[in-house]
Amino acid sequence: MQIQDLETPVAVVDLDRLQANIRRLQTYLDLHGLANRPHIKTHKIPEIAHMQLEAGATGITCQKLGEAEIMVAAGIREIFLPYNLLGPAKLERLMHLTRRARIRVTADAETVVQGYAEAARAEGTVLPVLVEFDTGTGRCGVQSPQEAADLAQTIAGHRSLHFAGLMTYPFNDQTGEFVAATRRLLEAQGLPLETVSIGGTPAMWQAHTVSGATEHRAGTYVYGDRNTVLAGAMTLEACAFHIRTTVVSRPTPERAILDAGSKVLSSDPARGGSGYGQLLEYPDAVLYNLSEEHGWVDVSRCDPRPQIGEVVTVLPNHVCVVTNLLNQVVGHRRGEVEVVWPVLARGMVQ
Repeated sequence: MQIQDLETPVAVVDLDRLQANIRRLQTYLDLHGLANRPHIKTHKIPEIAHMQLEAGATGITCQKLGEAEIMVAAGIREIFLPYNLLGPAKLERLMHLTRRARIRVTADAETVVQGYAEAARAEGTVLPVLVEFDTGTGRCGVQSPQEAADLAQTIAGHRSLHFAGLMTYPFNDQTGEFVAATRRLLEAQGLPLETVSIGGTPAMWQAHTVSGATEHRAGTYVYGDRNTVLAGAMTLEACAFHIRTTVVSRPTPERAILDAGSKVLSSDPARGGSGYGQLLEYPDAVLYNLSEEHGWVDVSRCDPRPQIGEVVTVLPNHVCVVTNLLNQVVGHRRGEVEVVWPVLARGMVQ
């Protein structure tokens, strides 16, 4: 079957590009002595996670327990969960995972650490915990090297926990200085700093410039999307994931309507660009509005213009969100369908 025979809207993945993207980042990180721990929140598909591990990744990163449970069920045994986990239900699930895989977690507050310590003590295990720090994003993370060192000491003070290092997202020009200052404080306390985990796709080719970093977490690199291209981290030709969608209406000469709306493309904006995706066949078109099942396209600058019934290819702005909207993606080589993958970890937000 060819991809042109598929009903639209449909997500398609170019398998040659996918594999090239996996190899490209792995080669770069290997060259600079950084462990690769890719984030599966982009694809949410165990088969792709196994491809990343086979290429040389030391483990994977999951954002939520539900994702990790899917991946462990698929045979993956090395997982990092860089997210504060709170409450008896989540801690019980975390302990169940530790029976089947090596799990590392993060914390940025003593309350989180206390929960981990009590759960691990009851389980009879030792849980590795990294301290999350903030170097300018303004999301989660301790705010100073002293806070990082103090929390590390708190972790190390629990026999059921192991201080496993530092973690941040995304990294920036302040990250190396923060790490160095924290390392000095930890050395004074007699605590080794074994791991410094940094992450992000937009600046992935600068990961080697972060002094002290030992591993990198990237997610979007595996597929690519419009925002990654706009950030300069990938080329349009390297992007592996697209939405094929049909022009279902041409109500005016200047407007085309697609059968992919916000339930397929998401409403995430473009960074430094306009619209909700890029039409590859019509680069001058602007996908300027979405309703649930319709995409509104300004084709006034196109010559020629798409016709009703025509199938066009959209590069989404933010592929991670699009993936979470879909039940499956279709893998192809040069247009020939090779595999249909269920997105097993979609919707796993708990």
